[in-house]
Amino acid sequence: MLHYAVVFLVIALIAGFFGFFGIAGAAAGIAKILFGIFLVLFVLSLIFGRTRP
Repeated sequence: MLHYAVVFLVIALIAGFFGFFGIAGAAAGIAKILFGIFLVLFVLSLIFGRTRP
C-alpha cells in the first residue's frame, strides 16, 4: 500500500510540474489517504502482531 501512495505522489509531482493542477491535487489527495491507511495498518500490526509463546 505504501508503494501505491508513493506512485500517486510521483504522479502528483509530475502533473504539478506540467501545470495540470487539478490532476495533481487529486493524486496528492489519494496519496495522503493511502499513506494514512498504511500508517494505521502498520501501527495495528505492531500492536497486535505476532506474540511469542
